[in-house]
Amino acid sequence: MSWSPERSRCGAAGGPVRGSWWRLAVLLVSASSLPAVTALVEGLYCGTEVCYDVLGVTREASKAEIARAYRQLARRYHPDRYKPEEPGDEESAEKFLLIATAYETLKDEDTRRDYDYMLDHPEEYYQHYYAYYRRRLAPKVDVRIVILVTICTISIIQYYSWFNSYNKAISYLVTVPKYRIQATEIAKQQGLLNRTKEKGKNRRSKEEIREQEEEVIRDIIKNKIDIKGGYKKPKVSDILLCQMVLFPYYLGLYVAWYVSWVYRFTICREEYGEEEKLYIIRRYMKMSRSQFDDLDEDAKQTFLEKQIWIRENYESCLEKLQERIHESRTAK
Repeated sequence: MSWSPERSRCGAAGGPVRGSWWRLAVLLVSASSLPAVTALVEGLYCGTEVCYDVLGVTREASKAEIARAYRQLARRYHPDRYKPEEPGDEESAEKFLLIATAYETLKDEDTRRDYDYMLDHPEEYYQHYYAYYRRRLAPKVDVRIVILVTICTISIIQYYSWFNSYNKAISYLVTVPKYRIQATEIAKQQGLLNRTKEKGKNRRSKEEIREQEEEVIRDIIKNKIDIKGGYKKPKVSDILLCQMVLFPYYLGLYVAWYVSWVYRFTICREEYGEEEKLYIIRRYMKMSRSQFDDLDEDAKQTFLEKQIWIRENYESCLEKLQERIHESRTAK
């Protein structure tokens, strides 16, 4: 192929022309996106102003330098103290607001880090919007504190509700003949109901004596009679807060118990004791410990005599068992 001036000029001119068109296309695309980027930035931080420039500090300024610059500008541009240099210069409030915004942005390390990232990566404007509003809308209080206060509040309400129900249950049991007779016998044995003749100023009315006797019976039912099931006195260890604190301890006890159960009765093939038999029966009946403890001893003894811990016996006696449980609860 022979060389010619025309080919040389076309080749030399063609490259720059194509390069110019390519650069022009990039500029047009960038220019078309500028309005959108600018509109997004105006709503963030200091808007189109650089927060560092607003305070007159560099990006390497320390927190002390930023605070000092803010105090100087705040004293100068505070609306109550600012004196316009020219007539009509009444923008001190907007200037002061911009200074305060710049300071709020730069004094917090996390917010300042987000702002610096926005200055270094202006093209990621959607990410900047997310980071900006996430920090503004995020709760100012530590979430762990909120959870702890919520758990404590629930625990207090829980204990108060249980104790109130317990007092109502005791008031009911005082009227039940079974418990009242039992409490009266204990009070007489301890000499708490012996009526002595009182004379003079110390003499009490029959109503006062009756109220004292009722209080004695109530106290005996609460403290000296074995009350089971839903009438048991509430314990602080049963509230939600204590249960959460003691959960690792209870979990460890359960794991140790389960391992012992498997080793004794699955591997070593030991025979079940009375406690283990009652546990299996309670599990078959799908009852909680308090519900099962509320049953009378005769019912539990009947379960053991009929060997209800064996699955086949339990299924065959299920209907009679339910009737026995109903009779036991009705008797109480």
